[in-house]
Amino acid sequence: MLAWLESSQFAAAVRGELWGWPLALTVHAFGTALVIGFIFIISLRLLGFFETIPYKSLNQLFPVIWAALVLQFLSGFTLWTTKPTRYVVDGAFMLKSLLVVVGIILTLYLYRTIKREAVAWEAAGAVTSHEVKFVAANLMVWCGVLVAGRLTAYLGPIYSG
Repeated sequence: MLAWLESSQFAAAVRGELWGWPLALTVHAFGTALVIGFIFIISLRLLGFFETIPYKSLNQLFPVIWAALVLQFLSGFTLWTTKPTRYVVDGAFMLKSLLVVVGIILTLYLYRTIKREAVAWEAAGAVTSHEVKFVAANLMVWCGVLVAGRLTAYLGPIYSG
């Protein structure tokens, strides 16, 4: 099935068209910037930076994160269809994929926690130490996604042969 997908007209068009691969890669890069950038803004606020931003207003950033994740999925799938037989054996890509799933789960938890606790944090003037540890873990996961994504472009079987 992977070989069929790789030889499909869609995959051939993405690989062969002047704008196919560059457009998908550009959308993927912008999606990465939005997801990780907004998660960093939220996380840094929860870690005590940007004190002028109310905790409750952080929830306004999540719709952008969710939309960017949809862009990530669509552009990533487009890129993946061009070489699925190589991606499924690439360690960096598999690590990135796992970290993305973990990151989405953690970010969903973060969204729900902010929605539930923002008012209490405003009253206390800070988040709890438990949440600080959680936020730090979430940041580490998304940093791992970024690094593994970049390593996918340079290591393993993706670009050999």
